[in-house]
Amino acid sequence: MAIIHKGGLDASGLRIGIVVSRFNSLVTDRLLKGALRALADLGAKDDQIEVVQVPGAFEIPLFAEHLASGGKFDAILCLGAIVRGDTQHHEYLGHAIFPALQNMQITHRRPIIVGILTTENMEQALQRSGDEPSNKGYEAATTAVECVNLRHQLG
Repeated sequence: MAIIHKGGLDASGLRIGIVVSRFNSLVTDRLLKGALRALADLGAKDDQIEVVQVPGAFEIPLFAEHLASGGKFDAILCLGAIVRGDTQHHEYLGHAIFPALQNMQITHRRPIIVGILTTENMEQALQRSGDEPSNKGYEAATTAVECVNLRHQLG
């Protein structure tokens, strides 16, 4: 039988950096609350988590890179909300942000988890940032913990 590896959901002792956008704070504050709740539910202590607030989603990769390059954190969690508006601005943001975060993950060989919503309207964003477990911040934090534990398991 094949050997199957799966990361656990124990955040004890893990260091998690969170970069969160202040733009669309009605949504991003809820994503952050969900992420912090998930980390606490999984055993993380407050002193294991650092939150960096940035002006908007476009600034997330710069500060995620700063956290990842320092080597202090086991995973970086990126939270934001890009809501479609009257122009194509949301598309330009998405095309800039997501590849940058993916490249960073490969370069630094550590989980860079995307909890950045891309929605058609504010109603969808609010639905995805509501109470757990549908809160995408909660889900992203759980993914971060699982990925870190899987990485540790694989060595």
